[in-house]
Amino acid sequence: MSGLFSSLDASVQALNAQSYAINITGKNVANLNNPSYSDESVVFGSSGTTDTPEGPMSSGIEVEGVTSARDSLLDAQVVNQISVASSLTTQQQFLQTAQSGLGENLTNTSASSSTSTTTSTGTSGLSTALDSFFNSFQSLAAAPTSTAQKQSVLQQAAILTDTFQQTDANLAQVQTELTSQAQSGVSDANQQLKTIAQLNGQITAMEAGHPGSAVDLRDEREAAVEQLAADVPITTTQAANGSLQVSMTDTSGNPVALVNGSTVTGPLAVSGGSITGGASAATLQVSSGSVYGALSVRDGEIQNVRTSLDSLADQIVTSVNSVYNPTSAPGGNFFDPTGTTAATIALSGSLSPSNLTAGTGAAGDNSIALAVAGIASQTFSTGGGDAIDGTIDQYYSGVVTGLGQTLSSTDNQVTNENALLNLVQTQRDNASGVSMDTEMGNLMKYQNAYQASARVFSTIDALLSTLINTGSP
Repeated sequence: MSGLFSSLDASVQALNAQSYAINITGKNVANLNNPSYSDESVVFGSSGTTDTPEGPMSSGIEVEGVTSARDSLLDAQVVNQISVASSLTTQQQFLQTAQSGLGENLTNTSASSSTSTTTSTGTSGLSTALDSFFNSFQSLAAAPTSTAQKQSVLQQAAILTDTFQQTDANLAQVQTELTSQAQSGVSDANQQLKTIAQLNGQITAMEAGHPGSAVDLRDEREAAVEQLAADVPITTTQAANGSLQVSMTDTSGNPVALVNGSTVTGPLAVSGGSITGGASAATLQVSSGSVYGALSVRDGEIQNVRTSLDSLADQIVTSVNSVYNPTSAPGGNFFDPTGTTAATIALSGSLSPSNLTAGTGAAGDNSIALAVAGIASQTFSTGGGDAIDGTIDQYYSGVVTGLGQTLSSTDNQVTNENALLNLVQTQRDNASGVSMDTEMGNLMKYQNAYQASARVFSTIDALLSTLINTGSP
């Protein structure tokens, strides 16, 4: 009879084990579309042996634990690609905003394997304002005594200065938004560092004596790591106790720990164009992630455009004043000589239709108007002391086209990087994601095993009842 009791106990353990496996299968199916979840599998083992008159007998099956199909190598590749893709996406977003801020439309045309960018100016862009300004002087030269033409010159000049100032203000606003984006990214990164540290503590506590058992917490931690990688480039190293060390490198290439066990060694901070972090607040090397994308565009392409517009404004103010007021007479300038940047360019305060002059000679002289109009076709050279190279139109077209080409290149990089990220994520999903076919097969297997164990339990229970009833008086 002792053998029947042992078999009864074994069938109960089998029922419990198969029931647990069915629950894990259901959990896998429920997380089929959860990108942060890795497929879980039940590890079965023998619950030991029992001595019987017939010899040692297995006490049955039991659940020893649950394992995760997570692949650390593929996880690391995904983390790296997320960081790169996030950087490029941020750059793309704000380059598009900067292009809009210029008020110019860019048309990209592809030819064979190369991509060329041409400018198609809008009605509110600086290109139109420049053309209208110099054309107004050409019209004044044709009618040097016309009050209407003089009013037109001042109107177009005012539009030009306003367009310079507005364009610079638009770009400055984009830079302000990029600064906020970088600060927001650092704030989010610090939150993820805290989350990872907290999960490290929970994982090491749960896995004490049971390595790898905290599978759900590990999935949650991996999601936090990937969110962190979207902000800044990181490397991770797993310790024997299951905790994850998170590091970046300083500007000398030395590793700087940000999370060690359950402790954040030092939060990240952004100052100017630098990121600091770690116990010693070291200056970190940032080459990807949204924070890098924001800072690189802010201090790179957009600042370069603003600097170029400053040079263009300086050249226009200097050139126009030199021919409009060749003797440098006080109060005789067309533009305010102190406003030589895109943000400060302005007309001379004393200028009006009544004192605007088209020439230096008798009434009807148009020499000044012709000279100002001729500036549009003049070729400048920085080697000769000028602020720009080429004609005004060539220089500005180069500025706009350069930004357009950078945006076009970034668009291509974003497309390629997203394709690579999708490929790596697909590889990881194939290795550690949930497969519906596999889970349905497992479900049938565990259900059949549960039903078989239940039938064994029922049979043994019936036998015991028969024996007990047979032995009763």
